[in-house]
Amino acid sequence: MKVGLSGIITPNEWSFAELVRNAKAAGYECIEVKPLDGSDLSLDTPEATLKDMAKLAADEGIEISSSCGGGGKPSNLMTDDEDERRAGVETARQMLRVAKTLGADTILHTLGGRPSPELYYHVAYANALRSLQDLAPAAEDIGVNIGFEYVWNGFLTSPLEVAQFLAQVASPRIGFYFDPGNMRIFHHSEHWARICGPFIKKMHAKDFSWENRVVQWLPLLEGTVNYPAVMKEVRAAGYDDALISEVPASIAPYEVTAEAIRKIIAM
Repeated sequence: MKVGLSGIITPNEWSFAELVRNAKAAGYECIEVKPLDGSDLSLDTPEATLKDMAKLAADEGIEISSSCGGGGKPSNLMTDDEDERRAGVETARQMLRVAKTLGADTILHTLGGRPSPELYYHVAYANALRSLQDLAPAAEDIGVNIGFEYVWNGFLTSPLEVAQFLAQVASPRIGFYFDPGNMRIFHHSEHWARICGPFIKKMHAKDFSWENRVVQWLPLLEGTVNYPAVMKEVRAAGYDDALISEVPASIAPYEVTAEAIRKIIAM
């Protein structure tokens, strides 16, 4: 496994080159990029520039493992507004193309919305399923995975439901982006790892506590995620890819988190 750092929790002001070099200096081996509208890395960055970025990272010995976010473009795949849904699908296709050029093998997607008083759960489910089935041929042709992440949006809130949903999508390129911290509020993360293990495409690392109903994001190995059990399950599922930090520097220095990830990988 490789030690990774996500652009989700690094300063938006960092350029791509700064992300690469700061990640390397802090002891990381790979990065997850976050395209942002108006930055040097966006979904509209020219292909030649993306190739230069990929070369810069390779020259520094840093792998670009994954990409996350639609960079401000429409991304709602569960909406009942058909024009908006189609726009979200097109954004995801663009995300796949950018990831491919950078050399990443996975994009993170949260499905971009949530059920609401007007959008009934079963309708959101059907729309999200149709959107991912629409995207499956592009993901398969381009050779980049789409990893769905559970993110407290009131949708696909159990591992059984996630596994059923991804089985219905029925594409080898569409799976689960596993974040052990996200489900710890109600569930045991290792249960998700076992049930959704065959679908895991990429994995975040963060830690969580809800003692006395107080939500806390904590430094790795200081919360309630049972990482020994989680690692046992992901290894049994055959996962041997990046473990990517989503711990901001306000919670723990990047160097400290990189060392904690090494300890987790050694479990």
